Amino acid sequence: MARIAVIGAGTGAMAAAARLSGAGHRVTVYERSGTHGGSLGRYARDGFVFDTGPGLLHLPAVYRDLFVKTGKQSLEQCVTLTQVDPASRHLFADGTAVSLPNASRAGVVGALDRALGEGAGARWGHFLDRAGVAWNRSRRPLLEEPLPEDRQVLGRDPYPAVRRRRLLRAARQAGTVAEVGAWELGDPRLAALLDGYALSYGLDPRHAPAAAALLPYMEETFGSWYVAGGMRALADAVYERCLARGVEFVFGAEAVRVSEKEGRASGIELADGESVEADHVVLGAQPSPGLLPVGEERSAGADGAPVPGRFLALLSLRGAREAGAVHRTVVHTEDPAAEQAAVFGGRTAERPTVTVLRPDDPATRPDAEHEAVTLTVTVAPHGQVDWTDAALRERFADAVIDRAAEAVPGLRERILHAEVRTPAETAADTGAEGGSVPAPALAGAGGSYLRSGNRTPLPGLYLAGGWAHPGGGTAHAGMSGALVAGLVVEGDGFRGSQ
Repeated sequence: MARIAVIGAGTGAMAAAARLSGAGHRVTVYERSGTHGGSLGRYARDGFVFDTGPGLLHLPAVYRDLFVKTGKQSLEQCVTLTQVDPASRHLFADGTAVSLPNASRAGVVGALDRALGEGAGARWGHFLDRAGVAWNRSRRPLLEEPLPEDRQVLGRDPYPAVRRRRLLRAARQAGTVAEVGAWELGDPRLAALLDGYALSYGLDPRHAPAAAALLPYMEETFGSWYVAGGMRALADAVYERCLARGVEFVFGAEAVRVSEKEGRASGIELADGESVEADHVVLGAQPSPGLLPVGEERSAGADGAPVPGRFLALLSLRGAREAGAVHRTVVHTEDPAAEQAAVFGGRTAERPTVTVLRPDDPATRPDAEHEAVTLTVTVAPHGQVDWTDAALRERFADAVIDRAAEAVPGLRERILHAEVRTPAETAADTGAEGGSVPAPALAGAGGSYLRSGNRTPLPGLYLAGGWAHPGGGTAHAGMSGALVAGLVVEGDGFRGSQ
């Protein structure tokens, strides 16, 4: 039985802790804040309850596997999962609206044809077929296996872009998300749909490789799921599973350095001066300067670019949720180029793309005559933008609410209270530099969209969570926990799930 110290209590770290404890190891989690869950936070006021991180779960099979491997109760015995249908409604700049059914390729094709015109659905369907090829080419090395030492296989873009011949000029082939939208989808609204998927994950459509097509493919193939009570309920369930497996938690314990002895990790040092000995160390948080004895920090995006964060407006509303209201609506910007230039250039967009979440869940509101609504926008991180500036926060919140009013009838008149959360709050709560939210890892672009491997050059030190392979997102964090546990239990020969 090995002693294992886990730094951080996010979902990736807890997923690793539960699996390692279930394998017979003695696991202690050290968390700088006063609670578990990492980015899966919760805000409550006057009977209204909001998620402060992701609002929907994708690839629930990741957590089903975690619960199967660590105890008798299944995931569905611990939380209530409901498929969101329609999966999303989209409001485009020209006034067009379309609702996309959950996990139904034929349904999506038909909805797009009816809303955008004959042929739009087929173009999107053919795009998803190509995205499926990319998924099959990269799924195992990108999601299910430890990152290989030779990353060339993931440096090549797996998306089979359409090769278009041109008279007297070289053939043209899309290499980025924006180029796929412009050259393959043939409709600015379909391009906005694809751009919106990338932007919601914090990716710049102008530069993100075409392999980002995996993101809409994943959502539209495997579905979008709501956790009753909010995504925080999933974090609570994973935490309870850890406790049931004998994992110990120490809150208010900030790790400042990973100790090294005789060429391997030997424990951690805490901010209060305490030294903790361990046979293995799992870092489940963003590496801070000086924490690691080896150069494994990778906090920036591709080519060192700052990683965006999220702006949230948590709205407590008077009045019941109207019949037929959609759980998730995306209000697309009229000027995608201007928004992308602002977000990835360190500014605020004047008319941003806004995601509106309206869960039909009694647990999120005081009674049926009220509603809890969350507005989410991808924004530049704190530091590039001063998100502590009260005037800026108020001005941007007003712009976001104005945009969301297109999706929620009488929105501004119904507001009882608005709570604003920015990357500054994210940084304070999670310790992530600038309040950045890591994107999922992507193949292509020479490997510049990959994260640090779960196994580090220092024996005994492993990385889990969104800042490690296979990147950000609740599902990906859970995958990282499984990979770390496999490496610790089975050693360097571990090759992932079979």
